[in-house]
Amino acid sequence: MTRTENINTALLSPVITLPVMEHFYTIQGEGFYQGHAAYFIRLGGCDVGCVWCDVKESWDAAAHPHFTIQSLVEQVKATPATIVVITGGEPLMHQLDALTDALHAAGLQTNIETSGSSPLSGNWDWLCLSPKKFKAPLPEVVAVANELKVIVYHKSDFAFGEKFAAQVPAGCKLYLQPEWSKADTMVPLIVDYVKEHPQWELSLQLHKYINVP
Repeated sequence: MTRTENINTALLSPVITLPVMEHFYTIQGEGFYQGHAAYFIRLGGCDVGCVWCDVKESWDAAAHPHFTIQSLVEQVKATPATIVVITGGEPLMHQLDALTDALHAAGLQTNIETSGSSPLSGNWDWLCLSPKKFKAPLPEVVAVANELKVIVYHKSDFAFGEKFAAQVPAGCKLYLQPEWSKADTMVPLIVDYVKEHPQWELSLQLHKYINVP
């Protein structure tokens, strides 16, 4: 290979890295895939700023080490995982086309959990949209949601959820999930709401009840 060919190859195949707060193989605790084994990759960086966020340490992307996409795929493939969940932080703050291409090439299913507040990138087998009042989701993300997961922190969140339920595609799964610190108060309200509006389902953070990541 000539020097010119080497340069062209380098330009076509850049070493792409992403800031990763943590990554681990566990049980999905929420939403449609609750109870399924899944490999989680939590990317650093978030500009949404939910006051009740339980992973605020993820917000500063610069605080977390960068991993190459190749190394992430290798670590997933070292487990029996078939589903990979990209979460954050807010994962769509990063350009994710190369990551999902690599995961698909390795025969893995790509799921994402996002507020939808940043431009859509990546090729997703399942997109869970969890809209936040602090920074609204973009229409392009709402339009392709497979799952709508609304965090219920206050009674007003039921109306907030209905606003987006009217915008997501037909067949999108609808979930109401209590904010963890308010679960004792909000679960009874959600149960009553689901009974009156059976298009919705209750989602609980199963992983916190069984004490896994």
